[in-house]
Amino acid sequence: MVRVREPDHSSTIAGWREWASLPAIGVPWIKVKVDTGARTSALHAFDVEEFERDGEAWVRFGVQPWQNSDEDAVVVESRVHDRRHVRSSSGHVDERIVVLMDVVLLGRELTVEVTLSNRDEMGFRMLVGREALRGVFLVDPGESFLGGRAPKRARRRNRGRG
Repeated sequence: MVRVREPDHSSTIAGWREWASLPAIGVPWIKVKVDTGARTSALHAFDVEEFERDGEAWVRFGVQPWQNSDEDAVVVESRVHDRRHVRSSSGHVDERIVVLMDVVLLGRELTVEVTLSNRDEMGFRMLVGREALRGVFLVDPGESFLGGRAPKRARRRNRGRG
């Protein structure tokens, strides 16, 4: 017997790829892959440097919101929230720094645990995993950009895959 679960009316439907923003770090547009196959969310980070502030672990890193471009890159400082062993899509396991980040996706603001990783070879600068999606979003894998598209001038900068 097949059971059909009625959608929770408080959930928002997302496509497999969407435009999001990271307002706390000044990134108005970043194309994200909405990935229910990934547990955690990940953000492309470069020049990652750990340091201590007031006895706590912090990290400084760069974010490039556009694939194949360093335009609009920002430098971010954040408290280290955690460290996790993460298995990549290729099966390789490595330890990643986890930070908390505010993400606006389809008009909903979430505070998300985000691992920092080098996503230069990936088609998206950010991946939003199922922990961030749980209880807030339903994902329609046949749809894209249900929240609308970034302005054309922003999309022109992001000429990466996906």
